[in-house]
Amino acid sequence: MRTAITNCNLIDGLSDSPTHNVTVIIDDRNIVDVVPGSTIKTSVDKTIDCDEGWLLPGLWDVHAHLGFPGPPPEEIINRVIYYGNNAMKAMHNYGVTGLRTVGTDNWIDVAWRDAFASGEFVGPRIFAGGHFLTTTGGHGLRWPFSKECDGPVGFAKAIREEIKHGVDQVKLNLSGGIMGPDWDRHWHSFLLPEELDAAFRLCRQRDVKVVSHAANTQSVKDALRLGTWTLEHGYIMDDECIQLLLEKNTIYVPTLGITHLSPTQATNDWENQYVQSRNIAPEFLARADAASPEHQMWFQTALKKGVRMALGSDLGPLGEGTLLEMGLWVRDGATPMQTIRAATKGGAETCGQESVLGTVEAGKLADLIVVSKNPLEDITNLRSLQMVFKEGSMVKSNHPS
Repeated sequence: MRTAITNCNLIDGLSDSPTHNVTVIIDDRNIVDVVPGSTIKTSVDKTIDCDEGWLLPGLWDVHAHLGFPGPPPEEIINRVIYYGNNAMKAMHNYGVTGLRTVGTDNWIDVAWRDAFASGEFVGPRIFAGGHFLTTTGGHGLRWPFSKECDGPVGFAKAIREEIKHGVDQVKLNLSGGIMGPDWDRHWHSFLLPEELDAAFRLCRQRDVKVVSHAANTQSVKDALRLGTWTLEHGYIMDDECIQLLLEKNTIYVPTLGITHLSPTQATNDWENQYVQSRNIAPEFLARADAASPEHQMWFQTALKKGVRMALGSDLGPLGEGTLLEMGLWVRDGATPMQTIRAATKGGAETCGQESVLGTVEAGKLADLIVVSKNPLEDITNLRSLQMVFKEGSMVKSNHPS
């Protein structure tokens, strides 16, 4: 089926400026042409008038947990349904067409990845990470997706289990975090050198990308020197960390929401609603407030120096967290265009899909969204979602026509 989407303002994920009055031609699953004007010079089966709406690539969130907001249901069947429903809401309600999961228990993300890919269920693309591999007494133990490992053999066994169950990447926890018990602090590193060496060596041997939770200077440097694909959080860094990110061409996923969303820092209704709904313990909020200025500084430094970055929220509900994180990027100094690019082209690159997704250009799969208001004027205009397309099929429409 050949479809023309006309009368669009296009943000293609590549250009520094939008293109006005554009027609995008889709043939079955793929974009086949992007042409100026609204006059269609080829035969099409269907025409969709955007009414001067803003067409973008579908959004990505590359630091996602299907169980957020929790706690998830205890019964495994209800948990599977809950996780899948969260993912579907992210696409239908917020335009998130791609998710990279970095902590999901029982490999439920692998199951939903395959279910969505089969076409039997309509949901976002999932790049599944399975469990979050940490140490005994490591970070994130209050969540069911955390798996405690110890020693080189323990980490090797856990990684092999993840590979056996079909994950797309392996998540390693190198440090503490903001939200955890007193013995779980973001300035503490957790893995021993021999554990790090074994874990990274095995992932290299099996050609599996590593996602590194690394919150302090030492853990960041360990991850970068050992060849992590992406660096998550980076609350505390130094100039050498930034230099290594540049030298290794590593993707940095800053997850600003973890340190920036508190009652004292919220700046709009959506942020206030999130803070109130999460009901975060006062001691965690205090830790977030204390860590926020330095986290902001290193984000701004990475942005200024040209570090590769992608947008991941580590927040829930899925989709809402994505838009909150995008707002925080702009608040911390990124332009709306830089932020959109991080959540589109950057997401596709993070998941190794840049040849087929992440931008609006001929030859790419037609994962697209349309919003009614200009997100370059105000990033929160992404909330004016009108349409969502996955592989050329419209899966959601609020369009009045």
